[in-house]
Amino acid sequence: MNVTFLGTGTSQGVPVIACHCDVCKSLDFRDKRLRTSILIEVDGVNLVVDTGPDFRQQMLRERVTKLDAILFTHEHKDHTAGLDDVRSFNFAQQKDMPVYGEKRVLEQLKQEFAYAFTEKKYPGVPQIELHAIDDSPFEVGGIQIIPIRAMHYRLPVLGFRIKDFTYVTDTNFIDEENLDKIKGSKVIVLNGLQHEPHVSHYTLEEAVRVADKLEIEKAYFTHISHKLGTHKNEQGKLSENRFLAYDGLSLTL
Repeated sequence: MNVTFLGTGTSQGVPVIACHCDVCKSLDFRDKRLRTSILIEVDGVNLVVDTGPDFRQQMLRERVTKLDAILFTHEHKDHTAGLDDVRSFNFAQQKDMPVYGEKRVLEQLKQEFAYAFTEKKYPGVPQIELHAIDDSPFEVGGIQIIPIRAMHYRLPVLGFRIKDFTYVTDTNFIDEENLDKIKGSKVIVLNGLQHEPHVSHYTLEEAVRVADKLEIEKAYFTHISHKLGTHKNEQGKLSENRFLAYDGLSLTL
């Protein structure tokens, strides 16, 4: 299994212009964070989790030429806004793009991208095949995926476990039942927004404690606000096998 961090940033707390913090002034490529998304390559199947506003740029940067399905964690715009750009894969692969999400999320997609779901479609619109999922395990291309229920303030969201890898973003609460589903993972990715408490995201310290509690061998932290600090400074504070992720980082499991 190969995992590539397409984006590790967030719209949370990001100024539009004229920020002079250390992260925004940094010349370190690890501090240039597009919106959070991840590419998982397993047994010949390519899956992307979330298509934020930077989806097209991320696909071009990583030279992704094959995409088998998209999994959505939840319906917020910073995780869905790039869905229109699946049309390139429609053209290249000559088939509809399978999209998996909770019913509530799929309904939101149908509203936001209504032109892709109308009965009489304009030529060239994205061709999308919707698949409703819930808390139950499901398969994509023969790959078993275990949903992990988490809470994003009061909004239920999903993370996903594939084999020994678990990915959960946009949360600050996972109950014991779902923590049990994560146990045994060798690698986990969790959101670590900033140091200050937040209403809907783990702080970096909270995310570290979750990974430590589950005794997971390696943990990577994503969905990073510019308020957190530079990669160089923050990585230096983390213990062994705890890592601040960055855009373009690739892992082999």
